[in-house]
Amino acid sequence: MGVPSPTPLSSLLLLLLILGTRCYARQVHVPRGPLYRVAGTAVSISCNVSDYEGPAQQDFEWFMYRPEAPATSLGIVSTKDSQFSYAVFGPRVASGDLQVQRLKGDSVVLKIARLQAQDSGFYECYTPSTDTQYLGNYSAKVELRVLPDELQVSAAPPGPRGRQAATSPSRLTVHEGQELALGCLAQTKTKKHTHLSVSFGRAIPEAPVGRATLQEVVGLHSDMAVEAGAPYAERLASGELRLSKEGTDRYRMVVGGAQAGDSGTYHCTAAEWIQDPDGSWVQVAEKRAVLAHVDVQTLSSQLAVTVGPGERRIGPGEPLELLCNVSGALPPPGRHAAYSVGWEMAPAGAPGPGRLVAQLDTEGIGSLGPGYEDRHIAMEKVASRTYRLRLEAARPADAGTYRCLAKAYVRGSGTRLREAASARSRPLPVHVREEGVVLEAVAWLAGGTVYRGETASLLCNISVRGGPPGLRLAASWWVERPEEGELSTGPAQLVGGVGQDGVAELGVRPGGGPVSVELVGPRSHRLRLHGLGPEDEGIYHCAPSAWVQHADYSWYQAGSARSGPVTVYPYTHAVDTLFVPLLVGTGVALVTGASVLATITCCFMKRMRKR
Repeated sequence: MGVPSPTPLSSLLLLLLILGTRCYARQVHVPRGPLYRVAGTAVSISCNVSDYEGPAQQDFEWFMYRPEAPATSLGIVSTKDSQFSYAVFGPRVASGDLQVQRLKGDSVVLKIARLQAQDSGFYECYTPSTDTQYLGNYSAKVELRVLPDELQVSAAPPGPRGRQAATSPSRLTVHEGQELALGCLAQTKTKKHTHLSVSFGRAIPEAPVGRATLQEVVGLHSDMAVEAGAPYAERLASGELRLSKEGTDRYRMVVGGAQAGDSGTYHCTAAEWIQDPDGSWVQVAEKRAVLAHVDVQTLSSQLAVTVGPGERRIGPGEPLELLCNVSGALPPPGRHAAYSVGWEMAPAGAPGPGRLVAQLDTEGIGSLGPGYEDRHIAMEKVASRTYRLRLEAARPADAGTYRCLAKAYVRGSGTRLREAASARSRPLPVHVREEGVVLEAVAWLAGGTVYRGETASLLCNISVRGGPPGLRLAASWWVERPEEGELSTGPAQLVGGVGQDGVAELGVRPGGGPVSVELVGPRSHRLRLHGLGPEDEGIYHCAPSAWVQHADYSWYQAGSARSGPVTVYPYTHAVDTLFVPLLVGTGVALVTGASVLATITCCFMKRMRKR
């Protein structure tokens, strides 16, 4: 009887027994190739080993096979033997241009700091065996192809906008708020399919240029996405910062509304990207060009304000003209900048800049300050940077210190204006001669005593000394009411008066009854309170004022006075004081009689009931 032949299953079991159930098979891994890189740049090729026996730290040896001798291996570098390198690689290994760097015990990377054209070829990563059996693969190869450097980057002619000096690199000066535009040319003639990324960066003035000092402003990435550096993200989102591609190789960055922090040296950085066989995009080249040294001239350093014609002394009713000149190396008003100019006045000796008289806003629209709305005042632009304030008829109250205030604005995204600078002129004294009007007033209560229900007549005689012809008088009557036997601490209350134009003005009478005010003589006024009541009690006074009308038909108060106090106390008539007890006595008698009558009636009825 013959011996049965072994089955495939029994052969597999026998092999597993021989191996002691061991399933290890060493595997060496390198990236998929070919890898395309550019001459003059760095490259890193990783290598790792798995499924091995022996120590956790494995050794690695790198070899190269050149296209002209594909069967000849050239030793590059080893983790085990420092004398491993062939003579052709020795100097580069010694200088660090070629090196192997261990990442882990079973993983290393071959680094070439600066690729040369002759570095094209196949690179083999070999791992000396530490296994008990020779299984799997002990090396792996990847092809590296070195491309010539075809990337070009430069400033785009004719250069950025602004005042440009004939130096290289250019020096550019822009005004705060103006547009800063810079151009860059970036192209590559690489035969392989690559993408370009272009970014604009800024280094602070006088700082050395490098990755640590170069702040990205905005960039177009290899996936065509536009992104800004962190400090510029908000400006990109608002549309104030823009990046565009014009044609095949021209890129343009525009920064709207330049700010002081935008000063610095601007660079254009172009990077070339290629897709590896594993699908990832790798940067294979990068170049940078200086575009311009940019100086942003701030408005605050340039804005200056002067006034004229000097200290003024005028009489009342005369016109007052003041000129304000805004100077400095400023951009003209328009799309990027705007200006407003106004005049302020502070009374002589008063602190601070004072209150607004008139101004022209950024749109050239004039407005008057509080208290000047009824005046004939003009604020106008008489030259490109000269503004005039004109008061048609000055008053003594217009005397004081005048200053011109100029504000400069820059336009950000859209139509939004941002105040960038302001400047005030030196103080300009203005003196307006007083009219010399002296008023005196004497007031009294006609009859001296007044009773409830009667009409109280208060008279006020006014005397005037000085003043121009045509002086008009006005008089008003005021009252202070007693509260709990004492005068009120609040302001006096207007009862009525007659203005300088002869028109009566009625206030509020304490008792609420009718009031009449009238002019009973050229300089005599009368107040009458009809149907006097107890609520009309108080301290009254007369307040005359002198008014002058100028040629522009405006009025101004040239003087004022106040009379002495006049006490109004509504007395009660004597008959009224007797009538009160009479009423009280009659009431008591009636009540007493009714009580007696009720008592008698009650007793009489009780007797009748008993009978």
